[in-house]
Amino acid sequence: MSESLAARRAAAAKKGEGFIETIKTVVSAVGIALVIRTFMFEPFNIPSGSMIPTLLVGDYLFVSKYSYGYSKHSFPLSLAPFSGRFFMSEPERGDVAVFKYPRDNKTDYIKRIVGLPGDTVKVTDGRLFLNGQLVPRDRVDDYVATDAYGSVLRQLHYKETLPDGHVHYILEEGDARMFDNTREFTVPPGHYFMMGDNRDHSADSRADVGFVPAENLVGRAEFIFYSHDGSAAIWEVWRWPFAIRFSRMFTGIN
Repeated sequence: MSESLAARRAAAAKKGEGFIETIKTVVSAVGIALVIRTFMFEPFNIPSGSMIPTLLVGDYLFVSKYSYGYSKHSFPLSLAPFSGRFFMSEPERGDVAVFKYPRDNKTDYIKRIVGLPGDTVKVTDGRLFLNGQLVPRDRVDDYVATDAYGSVLRQLHYKETLPDGHVHYILEEGDARMFDNTREFTVPPGHYFMMGDNRDHSADSRADVGFVPAENLVGRAEFIFYSHDGSAAIWEVWRWPFAIRFSRMFTGIN
């Protein structure tokens, strides 16, 4: 065998080994990413304004998958072949949680947990009642935002304090809107009552969503890692820095 042929074969073998190592590296990286996404953290983005002022359209956040334990919805495409939850940890009233919409068990929703199993929940004239007690809210400065057309919008802005002392902020257009007067709901065992912080612009447990089964919980929203205001198209690279909301990046979600 000539020296040049042997050299070519050695080079080909080395190239083949390099290709196999590359495949192994890619498969390992994908496997690690799937494990992290399934059991630790999963990224989500906010497409609607139902959780303003806590979450804005264009926020990207991480949800902790381990906070409430695991169900089939913890896995990609909800393909795990079991029901219920394991390693279950009870959510707390006031948590901002991602869950699967109970009507299709596919669509991701994000709302605040206001009612725990056994609680009674009622809204009267825009005011939230839990277990027959009025939930305090205090008026703060108006929430001011600019819409896509440059118009300045103002909404009533309140600080709401849940019975366990959890404080968060909500928006109201008024106290006589569509879902500002409801019947009294009793949260069934193993279910939760969800509400959006943008109270007059949220499809939640007051109507369309209904009670959310524990199995449908995906995880607790932890912190925002990126945020943009939508003013720059993906190809407008020169505008990206002006569209990023730097002040929201790496902030916790309360």
